[in-house]
Amino acid sequence: MKALKKILDLYNHSSLILRIIIGIIVGAGLGFLVPQASWLSMPGALFVGALFVGALKAIAPVLVAVLVAATLCQRGTKLDKRFGLVIFFYLFSTYLASFAAVVASFTFPQTITLSGEYAGTAVAPPEDFHDIVMTLLSSVIANPIEAIATGNYLGVLFWAVIIGLALKRFAGDHTREMMLNFSDAITQVVRWIINLAPFGILSLVFSSVSESGMDIFVTYGKLMLLLVCTMLAVALILNPMIVAVALRRNPYPLVFRCLRESGLTAFFTRSSAANIPVNLSLCEKLGLDRDIYSVSIPLGATVNMDGAAVTITIMSLATAHTFGVEVSFPAAMLLSFLSALAACGSSGVAGGSLLLIPMACSLFGIPDDISMQVVGVGFIIGVIQDSMETAINSSGDVLFTATAEYVHWKKQGRPLPDFLEKRREKA
Repeated sequence: MKALKKILDLYNHSSLILRIIIGIIVGAGLGFLVPQASWLSMPGALFVGALFVGALKAIAPVLVAVLVAATLCQRGTKLDKRFGLVIFFYLFSTYLASFAAVVASFTFPQTITLSGEYAGTAVAPPEDFHDIVMTLLSSVIANPIEAIATGNYLGVLFWAVIIGLALKRFAGDHTREMMLNFSDAITQVVRWIINLAPFGILSLVFSSVSESGMDIFVTYGKLMLLLVCTMLAVALILNPMIVAVALRRNPYPLVFRCLRESGLTAFFTRSSAANIPVNLSLCEKLGLDRDIYSVSIPLGATVNMDGAAVTITIMSLATAHTFGVEVSFPAAMLLSFLSALAACGSSGVAGGSLLLIPMACSLFGIPDDISMQVVGVGFIIGVIQDSMETAINSSGDVLFTATAEYVHWKKQGRPLPDFLEKRREKA
């Protein structure tokens, strides 16, 4: 028992990032060396990974609802200019990501090799942009219990805000304290789940490597390379530019920390919603105001769409290039803007942005039977594409929330965190 306790203490007190990296290495190694091992069969590996991601997805809507309502019902809570600045960063960065995707697609036009085997992919595409807007509006006013049960984050956020504001007016001190206690309890449950992330990620990596191997890099390598490079350009060039202009500091210490502590876990869970607890914990470590980040982080998991804008734009334009459809640059920019806006309701789900490709392709007159094959291709390269997309989206939620907070600190004359100031002194 003492030896077991010692091992558990060592595990719990070691760095979560280090444990995740070890899980990645072990999972990838087993996937390449013993992909058909009977003691770690594919169904078993998928089951362990599904348990981890499923647990996060199950608790995330409850966490969002309780956290937002508990924050808004407190007497001293108010969303000031910082919150508005976060929303501006979310929207502006998505526009820049769309622009980068259009430029990349026109500079390095891609075509997609399609076959009939993907035509039967079981996905119901939206018919047009009007249907998307109506669906989003319907999601907002959905039954709140059903919204939590189905992971409808637009509905969860809407009712959490309404209930939180109502409680702020009518709730007594004991009720407010109870809401905070309940919020802390749900947050602790999430921490327990996150503590098991290395095992879940190990099985997810094993499943992906043993199933796909290196084949996905051969057939669709150029398309995937364009997607990955564009997303990296957004994460390492465009987003840091926004932070640098806002803070007038070297942005990369903050950028790299967000990518390391948020983007890494998001890469493997492939769900912005499932990564909300990780982002909330990181915001706390960065010393941000809980009144702001407890609302901006759940909102960012729904509307901060940098990676999705890149995916929808590049995949749709690649389809147009494949079939010789002439697309003007202004039309391409309109496509990327509308696609990013329409994708708001699907950002919390793994592979959600791919479901918007048929809608985007329809703007160019490309029929559904062809665009559905493109969705099938998207699911194949999603091993990398969707993981990268989620990492960019989710780490950006913390990046821009922190940037807005630090802009507020500068206006108040408060010193910025040491990791920003020290790097500036060295520079």
